[in-house]
Amino acid sequence: MMIFHDLCSDMAVHLQAVIVSVKHRLAPEHRLPAAYDDAVEALRSIKTNQQVWLQKYADFSKCILMGNSSGGNVAYHAGLRAAAEVDDLLPLQIKGLILHQPFFGGVKRTGSELRLVNNRIFPVCLGDLMWDLSLPLGADRDHEYCNPTVDGGSKILDQIESLGWKVMVTGFDGDPLIDRQIELVKIMEKKGIQVMRHFADGGSHGAEFLDRSKCETHFDLLKDFLFYSTLGAHELINCDYDLYGFLGLFSSWNLL
Repeated sequence: MMIFHDLCSDMAVHLQAVIVSVKHRLAPEHRLPAAYDDAVEALRSIKTNQQVWLQKYADFSKCILMGNSSGGNVAYHAGLRAAAEVDDLLPLQIKGLILHQPFFGGVKRTGSELRLVNNRIFPVCLGDLMWDLSLPLGADRDHEYCNPTVDGGSKILDQIESLGWKVMVTGFDGDPLIDRQIELVKIMEKKGIQVMRHFADGGSHGAEFLDRSKCETHFDLLKDFLFYSTLGAHELINCDYDLYGFLGLFSSWNLL
């Protein structure tokens, strides 16, 4: 989609980073974990890629996985898998995750979901439908792919802490998903992971696509995090929902 191509192009300019945007299979034809499989396969492909622009400009030792909305979900789960096989991904060295308004769910409604149940941008019923079409057949919204807080969070979070990865989670309090994003932050912090959180007043799900000023603010937050997580590097990897000299793997909104 051109909107995400433009977003990645603007990020590359603003952050002075190499951005790789992942095209993954979509549900309902390809239910989860197909998107996670494709994101990890993209990492394996990049490490052996001989394209000149990657070899010349991307620093494989300073990589970040990033995702927006359902891409944040993909980036999170791809990050868990990558943390479990860091040696196999060399020379790629992942330094952290950026989860922007990550799309998670659960059977029990959160306060923000109840407060914003009929939100005009992203009503709760739309999220339910997306999960019905994306989760493995027979699974409910407390499946680990949907609800990362089940059983206190993934055991692989301990590996992320030991690797020293930094994590950034951002969102808006006008998004029905914000309480789930905050709960994930609390779990990661409890595990000892260094988390940079930024939850702004107002806004909505996908606010940066509706208000250019919010997009600029988001880019500034990303730049701060990149320097924080890599001590001055300029490369990132971006995962799609369908970034980055900094090698960024970006995933966008699309699960469907």
